[in-house]
Amino acid sequence: MIEPNVAGGLIGGGLIGLASVMMLLLLGRITGISGILTGVITFNHADGLPWRAAFIGGLILGAVLYQIFIGPLPIEMQAEGPLLIVAGLLVGIGTRLGSGCTSGHGVCGIARRSPRSITATVTFMAVAVITVYVTRHLLS
Repeated sequence: MIEPNVAGGLIGGGLIGLASVMMLLLLGRITGISGILTGVITFNHADGLPWRAAFIGGLILGAVLYQIFIGPLPIEMQAEGPLLIVAGLLVGIGTRLGSGCTSGHGVCGIARRSPRSITATVTFMAVAVITVYVTRHLLS
């Protein structure tokens, strides 16, 4: 029998892959959440505001359906408000500097064998490892 956490990861990963393939086949677009959200926030009508809003709405609806049918989302905060705000801003800056986020580069870009996406993903992962090491072992 598969552990519930493992099954959830497998199902979630499969759905992310399926959504990415469908986005590419149906719209010819890469599933990069930061780019999709930017198009919604800037009201980018020329590039398809309705599909962007539907995609973001689907992400929110998924969390709502999870809570209705399974229960509370298993979220465990690892930091307090001010640190989370700084972290969020740094992620946003990194997303802009890297021309995309982990979903665009890590899922779609690597699947297309994009050198830029492979470099970006290796950078994301290296910075994540360093950040965890520093925060858990040097600062604690």
